[in-house]
Amino acid sequence: MLKRTLFFGNPAHLYMRKQQLCISQSKQEETDDLDKVITRPIEDIGMVVLEHKQITVTHALLNTFMQYNVAVVSCDDTFLPSGMFMPLSSNHIQSERFRTQLEASEPLKKQLWAQTVAAKLQNQSAVLQLVKNSCIIQERIEVLSNAIKLLNNLAADVKSGDSGNYEARGAAVYWQNIFPEEMDFSRDRFGIPPNNLLNYGYAIVRACVARALVGSGLLPTFGIHHKNKYNAYCLADDIMEPYRAFVDKLVLEIMKQESYTELNLGIKQQLLKLPEHTVLINGEESPLMVAAQKTSASLVKCFDGSRKKILYPEIE
Repeated sequence: MLKRTLFFGNPAHLYMRKQQLCISQSKQEETDDLDKVITRPIEDIGMVVLEHKQITVTHALLNTFMQYNVAVVSCDDTFLPSGMFMPLSSNHIQSERFRTQLEASEPLKKQLWAQTVAAKLQNQSAVLQLVKNSCIIQERIEVLSNAIKLLNNLAADVKSGDSGNYEARGAAVYWQNIFPEEMDFSRDRFGIPPNNLLNYGYAIVRACVARALVGSGLLPTFGIHHKNKYNAYCLADDIMEPYRAFVDKLVLEIMKQESYTELNLGIKQQLLKLPEHTVLINGEESPLMVAAQKTSASLVKCFDGSRKKILYPEIE
């Protein structure tokens, strides 16, 4: 079942009654009469994004969110996602899954990372193909064709652990060509727009992937490639890599529709719908949030030795 993403951009008091999320516009005012407040079934929620500083949430509600594996995302002063609150356990055979993950050999993790990089490069190539399809300038079409060919060649030749650093080589080509040349774009978290849109979209996808990993009984802290003692979501950062292209694709679509210099409410609403976007995974169409669950489930099988390849979605 596809879970809902809820966004709160105004002052509100959030609490729980009868397994329902109750939303009160009056500060810390609660009632047992559910007909007098806005309610949402907690079992239908996959992610909650809290933006406004004057939002209060009861401990009982947070605890129930964790029971239902709801990812709670908090935003900072710049209205960008800055943190996640996730359950410590969300699977009935948690310790068994932890053990197979932690005991995974280095060669296995290197092979899984190579698959991840290859999938990312293939999706980046597909995004550039979409850019090329809408291009009418012959010189740029030729440049894009060369970039697409290079990304495809890199994807086909990724070695164990990405020893050739193809991910970085591909990124250099990709970001040089995805946006119009006159933009002189550079991918930088703190850079000029549309970096802000990309940051927001990546944070939403990261939360989706982290939620799926926890739901599959894996530890999002221990990655197959990323290693950072200050990062609690190294595995999520690894597994989300091929999913980034879906954010890039949506940002390109937004840029065609409206001004993108400010991350306004309309743009946020479009990016918040990323979990609902239809993607192709294992030959079947699926919402991105469900695809993340399939990816995570396949990773579990890779760790326990029952399959050799992670399932990743493809850009159509």
